[in-house]
Amino acid sequence: MKQDKVLISIPAFNEEDNIRLTIEKVKEVCKGKGYEIVVVNDGSKDRTAIRAAKSGATVISHPFNMGYGVAIQTGYKYALENDFDLLVQIDADGQHDPKYILKMLNTLRQPGVDGVIGSRFKVETGYKAPIIRKIGMIFFNFLVNLITGKRFTDCTSGYQAYHKKILKFLTSDLFPCDYPDADLIIMLYFSGFNLVEIPMKMQENATGKSMHGSLRKNFYYVAKMCLSIFTIMLRRITGLATQ
Repeated sequence: MKQDKVLISIPAFNEEDNIRLTIEKVKEVCKGKGYEIVVVNDGSKDRTAIRAAKSGATVISHPFNMGYGVAIQTGYKYALENDFDLLVQIDADGQHDPKYILKMLNTLRQPGVDGVIGSRFKVETGYKAPIIRKIGMIFFNFLVNLITGKRFTDCTSGYQAYHKKILKFLTSDLFPCDYPDADLIIMLYFSGFNLVEIPMKMQENATGKSMHGSLRKNFYYVAKMCLSIFTIMLRRITGLATQ
């Protein structure tokens, strides 16, 4: 039986303090399995790329910071171009515990499953999100559940795994590179892909850094996500109307 070719993709921006330990934990969990680890260095100004390379990861560096969505899509493109069967995406900052990688892969191998999302809220784990982010999470979970008719509990989780059949879509121009969260789940649902959630415990961000860190960025994220979801729904309605 052919063994799956697996890629562990780690997007990173200025994570020199965390990247080595993250890679070491991934290697410990995946020891002896031959999985490749790629770090997508998104224009870091520190020693993220150097430390990742010294830790044994393949490093792909953007010439400047292009944003989280572009960084994760670079990982998808690498997986597609190099004919990987399965991809697990894990953050570099230590929030995502690599011990769940094998569970995600086993779930992804089940018939009819195209993608897996690691949820902080499917069961009680003690994870506490800042109030503004928590309100946003609840709102977008509600929207996704309303639109898809499925129950998602953590639409903003970056701990994900995908089957190769989904990679062509994730590397297309339809991919929402700004903030691929709730809008991406809706797009994948309308495209016929099946995503499932599994519960996992995640650490709170010890550095306090977040791609939605400031109040202005939080409002921008909400506005942009709502616009993206509205555009997806408009395309869907227009498409149905023309059939």
